Formats: sequence, structure tokens, C-alpha cells
Amino acid sequence: MATWLRFERDGRKKFGTLQDGTISIHSGDMFSNPAGTGETAELADVRVLTPCDPGKMVCLWNNFRALTAKLEGEIPEEPLFFLKAQSSYLGPNGIIRRPKSYDGPVVYEGEIGIVIGKRCSEVAQSEIADYIFGYTCINDVTAAKIISKDKSFAQWARAKSYDTFGVFGPVIATDIDPMTLTIKTVLNGEERQNYPVNDMTFPPHKLTSLLSHDMTLMPGDIIACGTSVGVGSMKLPENSVDIVIEGIGTLSNTFVQ
Repeated sequence: MATWLRFERDGRKKFGTLQDGTISIHSGDMFSNPAGTGETAELADVRVLTPCDPGKMVCLWNNFRALTAKLEGEIPEEPLFFLKAQSSYLGPNGIIRRPKSYDGPVVYEGEIGIVIGKRCSEVAQSEIADYIFGYTCINDVTAAKIISKDKSFAQWARAKSYDTFGVFGPVIATDIDPMTLTIKTVLNGEERQNYPVNDMTFPPHKLTSLLSHDMTLMPGDIIACGTSVGVGSMKLPENSVDIVIEGIGTLSNTFVQ
């Protein structure tokens, strides 16, 4: 398993692999034959960025059976999804901010994200593993009141795409089996979500294949696989929120009202 990240040091953006607090710096393209430079940096001495810069983030709705059951909904026959704007992206330790134009609840949603490694279009599920680079942590922050504000049109993209609402990182873990993982969300020190990836209606390989038949997925694109029970709003003037996936890492941020 390798753990990849991007970082900034002395005003320059770089990337590499992380092990025991030390970054082995690479050059070239993370997704296409990156080469080690022999240089290293200590994690404590750099500013960690989002681990990639997606052209798009595809986000799933109603993809976990436990949440479907709680909401007394129906299991979908195909993936239900929306897109988050690039301008919403935020990396680890960044501050999630309430939009000035919105006074309703702001909700955390802990998720696992699939990171695409190469151009992926109409790929069979049996071959899809070759197109998945790795996995990361997601906080799909939502202005919940916006979704149903207009009775004639569900505003998913607007509710999910405010600046700082597309939170992901801190790393991309490769060569792991996502079906063995568990996603936890900790809000202000209290665990709010704890659910297994293997409860997905459309698990990662099947999901990626299906989406590749709807749109071309490009290197660095992210699929946010949806969330499960335990979603809630962040109510304090200042809130700490951690998305924890053992085997990947911990995505830590602060939400400020």
C-alpha cells in the first residue's frame, strides 16, 4: 500500500508518498509513472493540500442500505448522483465556512471517495480495478435547507457546492480493499457516524463501472460514494469535525458559523 499526498513548502506545491511522518518527494504526474526524486520532507514542516485536483466530484445519494431503511425509501435501480463544483474544494485542516446568504443547518456527511487513476469510459466492472488509483476521505458538507427550498426543483448542486463544502483528503491510499473499511465521523469529540463500506448498494467497483457509462471519468476525478446513518448539523459557533477511515487516514477540519 502507498499513501500519496500533495503539499506546499516554501511557496511551492509538490507531491509524494507518506510513511511514518516523512514524505518521499516525487516528480512528474502522480497518476502516470511518478518518479522519486530522492528528496524528503517532514509532514510537520509542510502545509498539506487536497491530495489531487479533481476536474469533477461525482457524489452519490441513497447508496447505503441502512440509511435507505431508516428513511423508509426504496433501493435505487441505478446510481443517483449529482456533481460538486471545483470551487467548493477544501483540503485537510481548512476552515469550512457558513455561506453569508444562508441561515439554515449546515450538515456533515462522512464518506469514502474513489480516486480515478486514468481515463475511464464505458469500462466493464471486471476491468475497473485498473482505473481506480485509490481511496480518500470525504466530508460532503451540505446546506440542507436549500435542497427542497424550491418545490419544483431539488437543488442538490447548489446545496453542496458552496465554497469550502467539498472537503477531501488528507491522502490517497492505494492497493487497499475498500470493502473491509469502516467510516467514522467525529463531531466535537463525539462519534456521530460509524458504518461499513460493505453496506453500499453500489459498491466501489460496480459504481465506478456504471458511472463510466454515463460520463468519462478522468485522472484525479473523485467519486464520493454517499453516506449512511448519523448525518447531522454542526451547531456550535466553532465545530471540529473528523472523518476517520482506518487504512486511509483522518480528515480534520473546523466549521465556523
